[in-house]
Amino acid sequence: MGSRREPTARQLRLAAELRRLREAADLSAREAAALLGVNSVQISQIEAGTTGVSEQRLRRMAAHYACTDEKLVDALAVMAADRVRGWWEEYRGLLPTSFLDLSELEHHATFRWDVDFLHVPGLLQTADYARALFSRRVPELPEEDLELRVRHRMQRRVVIDGAQPVPYEALIHEAALRIRVGGRETSRTQLSTLLELMESDCVTVRVIPFDLEEFADISAAMVYVGGAVPRLDTVVRDGPQGALFVESEAQLGVFRTLFRRVKAVALEPRRSRDLIHRLVKEL
Repeated sequence: MGSRREPTARQLRLAAELRRLREAADLSAREAAALLGVNSVQISQIEAGTTGVSEQRLRRMAAHYACTDEKLVDALAVMAADRVRGWWEEYRGLLPTSFLDLSELEHHATFRWDVDFLHVPGLLQTADYARALFSRRVPELPEEDLELRVRHRMQRRVVIDGAQPVPYEALIHEAALRIRVGGRETSRTQLSTLLELMESDCVTVRVIPFDLEEFADISAAMVYVGGAVPRLDTVVRDGPQGALFVESEAQLGVFRTLFRRVKAVALEPRRSRDLIHRLVKEL
């Protein structure tokens, strides 16, 4: 396998999972290398994501690490064999790497959850709404970069309206629906588009209304992407330096709980649809 200068988030996730399996087996990199008949440098490179690993070698590693979770091993083997260069590769070198990593993550998702309090989630945005958001960035983006971001965001919609859509559930606070991003007309079109997307069998939208008593789960804003097995789920959160990918089992458990808690107080889809219809009429 050739070396990589810039591993993707998916490649790094595979590397991290192999390191976790080795550490769970209480083996050093040197000991693992001896079992596999390779040198420790190769183990280090695999676990850094700077070089790939064949499916055959991955399964040998899992066996030597005494991993009995067959579903996990099968999922990791699929990741190891993956040579997909998806549509997002056309943006490499043009957009921040985190944009491409999110697109790749979505491409392989088994389901997707969003919780948002300030904006309509990216997968549900219109081009004008997304453009209005990106145009407020500081420092201001050059026109070409702004349009690249808008085009990329619109292409990401393939996750829910492509040939193989994934189950998608969004919990959106009423505040996000009332904020007039881009002005009255842009907001009206965005809400109308949201209603159209809600007609899809794979899209479920629930609104978190203003009139809840003692609601304090604002910290639950997230993008939650389901993996082939729960251990390979990922949460993506916006941070000061860009997107933050959360992968630890403990943190994933926290975010699953947060999602369920927010979902429990959100309106059912029918009532959510009624509320959005009312907001459209108010604009």
